[in-house]
Amino acid sequence: MKGQLHKAFEPSFDAKPVYTLDFLYQKLDYIHHNPVSGKWKLANEFTDYPHSSAAFYELNQPHPFALITDYRDYWF
Repeated sequence: MKGQLHKAFEPSFDAKPVYTLDFLYQKLDYIHHNPVSGKWKLANEFTDYPHSSAAFYELNQPHPFALITDYRDYWF
């Protein structure tokens, strides 16, 4: 990166294609629970974290900042 003096992390990207609904739900579950688990604890409930789509998927609530389209029924 231009102007970067120090590098804290090695660049990495581990893309995995989604072929099944089970795998998709596993990844969504991880993404939604990560900010509220372990050392992070950024919200009491995973659906309360404001930068997450968890409330959209779990509670059918629209996201306050982003338009989310649910394609799960069309993928498989």
